[in-house]
Amino acid sequence: MYAVAGDNVRRHRNRVLANPNKNAVFGVSVIGSMPWLLAIALLVGSGCYRRVITPKHLPKDLVAPHVTNAKAIDLSRLSGFASTKDFIEIGDVIEVTIVAGASDQGPLSIPIRINADGTALVPLLGSIPLAGMRVEQAEQIIRQQAMAGGVYVNPHVTVVLETKDANKVTVIGAVENPGTYELPRSSSNLLTAFVAAGGLTSNAATNIEVRSPAKQHFPLNRQRQNRLANYNDANQHVQPVSRSVKINLVTASNAGRGVNLKDGDVVMVPEMDQNPVTVLGLVKKPADYKLPSDRDLHVLDVIGMAGGLTSPVADKIYVIRRIPGKPEAQVIKVSYHKAKRVRRENIRLASGDVVSVERTPLTVAFDVFDRFVNFGVGATTQVPMF
Repeated sequence: MYAVAGDNVRRHRNRVLANPNKNAVFGVSVIGSMPWLLAIALLVGSGCYRRVITPKHLPKDLVAPHVTNAKAIDLSRLSGFASTKDFIEIGDVIEVTIVAGASDQGPLSIPIRINADGTALVPLLGSIPLAGMRVEQAEQIIRQQAMAGGVYVNPHVTVVLETKDANKVTVIGAVENPGTYELPRSSSNLLTAFVAAGGLTSNAATNIEVRSPAKQHFPLNRQRQNRLANYNDANQHVQPVSRSVKINLVTASNAGRGVNLKDGDVVMVPEMDQNPVTVLGLVKKPADYKLPSDRDLHVLDVIGMAGGLTSPVADKIYVIRRIPGKPEAQVIKVSYHKAKRVRRENIRLASGDVVSVERTPLTVAFDVFDRFVNFGVGATTQVPMF
């Protein structure tokens, strides 16, 4: 009989492991014959279940992560490097004015965009590297270049920063206002992006991802070295390469490590894993319970949420936990009474955990005794009085 009962118990356990969100009791119901209950009690007590892990020997990959509210993170430490608006950067538009110095040249005033290589193509002077300079420095460099080339004798040069180029950054996911925003290149970072998007939501996860779009670079055909750049499709083997960086906001903030963003970057903020914790077995209110977003949840906490134990002698608790990448769920054995005394036993719960308060030979015996006592009291009250 024990062998047959053992097969049934194992099949029931496998159904629970395969469907952790169902409110099925992790064991066998009280309803049934007394021999059947005793057989199950003996099987459970004799260790016919597969090997379980205790909190004392819990490996690191089974330890539930701490719950961190994204709104509590100091986002100001994610600002990264911010250049001042006085610096000339790639993509900026400057207005260069050159006055006097040559009899055959009148005043020259022209808007110029800083090229991708950091140079500005100034008429009569050619390409001059200006990116990274202040406007005062750019004025001196242009003046020196004009005098060195003999174009001007003693020119007066004025540089005005007309337009600062911006990065278009897309922020999606758990933010208040997802969308695409233009951020000044001098302050294009995570902090600016989150502020533009209205900040993080209360259910935002702390692990985010920044994706940079793939950019296709075509090799020039050497047979035609002109500015129109003829491309030979048959010899193009360069594939676009995208970049993806995963960032933990807590770690980055604690380290003060800023994250700068480039034009076209996409910031993805996922929501917290909100799978509930399921409580089964000898509790008063077995159900699914939502994990709080601002604090950790432990075994004793969720049992309290479930109304407490239905049996005063219940002690064995199984925490069933699924680890990404592993086919089978892992079972952690917790002692209720030890958890009340020893902090280590009261383990932290993870999203999707199943907490099952198990029946044991002691709980079954207590149920039998309790039923017997109740039956005896009920029978006594029905005896006629003479």
